[in-house]
Amino acid sequence: MELEIAIILISIILSAFFSGMEIAFVSANKLQIELEKKKEGVIGYVISVFSKSPSKFITTMLVGNNIALVVYSYFMGGFLMQLLPIENWNSFSVLLVQTAISTIIILVTAEFLPKAIFRIYAGEVLRIFSIPAYFFYILLYAFSGVINKISDFFLRIFFKTTSDDEYTVFGREELGYYINEQLETQQEDVEIDSEIQIFQNALDFQSVKVREIMVPRTDICALEIHESVEQLKEKFVKTGYSKILIYKNSLDEILGYVNAFELFKKPTTIKSILLPVEVVPESMMINDVLNLLMKKRKSIAVVIDEYGGTSGIVTVEDVVEELFGEIEDEHDSKELLHLKISEDEYTFSARLEIDFLNEEYDLKIPKDESYETLGGFIISHTESIPEKDEIIEIDNYKIKILKVGSSKIEEVYFKVLESE
Repeated sequence: MELEIAIILISIILSAFFSGMEIAFVSANKLQIELEKKKEGVIGYVISVFSKSPSKFITTMLVGNNIALVVYSYFMGGFLMQLLPIENWNSFSVLLVQTAISTIIILVTAEFLPKAIFRIYAGEVLRIFSIPAYFFYILLYAFSGVINKISDFFLRIFFKTTSDDEYTVFGREELGYYINEQLETQQEDVEIDSEIQIFQNALDFQSVKVREIMVPRTDICALEIHESVEQLKEKFVKTGYSKILIYKNSLDEILGYVNAFELFKKPTTIKSILLPVEVVPESMMINDVLNLLMKKRKSIAVVIDEYGGTSGIVTVEDVVEELFGEIEDEHDSKELLHLKISEDEYTFSARLEIDFLNEEYDLKIPKDESYETLGGFIISHTESIPEKDEIIEIDNYKIKILKVGSSKIEEVYFKVLESE
């Protein structure tokens, strides 16, 4: 009796191991597998053996699982015969009860649970159990090899193909998974490697819209077409910019831009040195904007909203910064104010992006497509521009307006309230 129970438990554990390792190998991040193969040591060698012939490894796990299930069924049937009061039952009822109980036990303990757990922790499981898996791989090598030969024969005859022999192809998903794992395991006080951050930015590149990186309309430096060339020169000197937009009547009628180098031609009017500017919608992806600007040999584009009004401008530098981080030069404006007063009190510039604040201070400010900055977050809730010293409570945040202009919020006092 005790021997039967021990054999049943061992067969269940082995079945769970084989089915779990099968799903772990299939679900494991392919890039992570490639990196593990490059490492020195037994584990790296074992994983490289598995990845060279994935079909043979999976066949071995299936063979092992089937052997464990056969042993389990044989001893479980005898165990249930002794355990259940089935003296007066007919053979069909006995078979039905045995099958039902055995199936439920094996499905829960050796199929659903191990596969769910091994799939979630596929990479870790593959490393931890690679040695025992290799033991069974060698033990059942000849048997699984014969089965593979038979399956390859039928695949070649009927489907004109063969089983995969390499497990090295990986793509965007695998790279993203691996990089996210590296970022999550990084300690808070340790600075993230620039290479990892660049990879992460590159993966997110195709999902970023122009409106998220553009210079907003209120910060556009521009000049009216009828102004004098002397005023244009003063504008260049004062701002330090190499390009200045030119408009007629309002910023919604941008005619083009002037490059500072054009002033060497000694023009008499701004119109004579005006260069055309590209126009892109807010919803356009920045990778498409970059392709467009490179194709047209331009470095600046005007961003328009759904009604055709000017929302802002975007430059090649803005797009590149999304990949490599901020690129500062001597003409860049000073860093936006973000001052921590106490554990839950801050002074912020309203132009700070929500992503930056959540990452830097872990404020958990809710994100939405309708705004990108702290000022946008406030206005989306108030639906108007608050007045100076006005106090606003949004969710568990208390906000006091410190500075406000005619059309925008400039600085705020920000306090995180205790959650009820």
